[in-house]
Amino acid sequence: MLEKLILVGIIFTISLVIAMYATYFERKVAAWFQDRIGPDRAGPFGLLQPLADGVKMFLKEDFIPRNSDKWLFIMGPGIAMFTSLMTSTIIPWGPDIVTASGNIVLQVADFDIGILFILGVVSVGVYGIMIGGWASNNKFSLFGAIRASSQMISYELAMGISVITIVMMTGSLSLRDITEAQHGMNWNIFYQPLAFVIFFVCSLAELNRAPFDLAECESELIGGYHTEYGSMKLGFFLFAEYVGMFISSAVISILFFGGYNFPGMDSVEGNTLAVLGVVALFVKIFFFIFVIMWIRWTLPRFRFDQLMHLGWKRLIPLALINLLVTGLVIAFTSGWFN
Repeated sequence: MLEKLILVGIIFTISLVIAMYATYFERKVAAWFQDRIGPDRAGPFGLLQPLADGVKMFLKEDFIPRNSDKWLFIMGPGIAMFTSLMTSTIIPWGPDIVTASGNIVLQVADFDIGILFILGVVSVGVYGIMIGGWASNNKFSLFGAIRASSQMISYELAMGISVITIVMMTGSLSLRDITEAQHGMNWNIFYQPLAFVIFFVCSLAELNRAPFDLAECESELIGGYHTEYGSMKLGFFLFAEYVGMFISSAVISILFFGGYNFPGMDSVEGNTLAVLGVVALFVKIFFFIFVIMWIRWTLPRFRFDQLMHLGWKRLIPLALINLLVTGLVIAFTSGWFN
């Protein structure tokens, strides 16, 4: 029990630190694409900029609009932050660490329905945005909340269908089993490239990241669902986005790129394997975080009708066709039609 509590504390701390410094790296990536320097004043190379931003958030006035629903206004960012952090509990971060008293499992909880748990918790996250936008009593916030809810519901369908293909190939909903099935270089990306593309695009939409950031489109909705928020309530919404980006990158790495598996892992023994497995997973996570940031500062924002058109008329039919083909291939290779 003590080991689990320590692991929870470590994962919680790592998630917050990565979310905090993801803001720094995003600004550096944006500066790189726009041929400028980026943050460089707070500490060496600007590394203390996230701390300065955090202090600024804490010291800002924490106000609540007069005609808003006070308790729901407070609950909105809390729900968004809570659901983002909850998903990290079932991520298998690496192989077991062997000790004299037994193995230490680098996973807080290994649910048999792990991937369903993630999809379910992520779908609850939209309530934070919806409640925050509605409780603000601001029409622009409400429009942003409605956009976010319709967008997330639309893209969750294609995302769920693409995940089913991985479950069919693995025969399990457990993230640990899905990772172990990709031992070495037997990664699912080689068998399900289309499912990966669909899942990745849907992840961008779920995160409300550009080019799918219609829920906080400043050219139309000021700031969208968090227009009326300030201080750490706004900080929770922003933190939730970056924690979600970290967890989404971890899930993509696990489902399609082997998780903590890496080439030549059979030649490594003992706890060295656990260390290298954790390093391999985090390298993949940081790569996808960079790609998500790259896309944000490269592609223009969709119109809302284009976003709905892509989700309902392109991604869902493609996901269904991919599911059908996967089922037929599995049926023929397993001899079901003999």
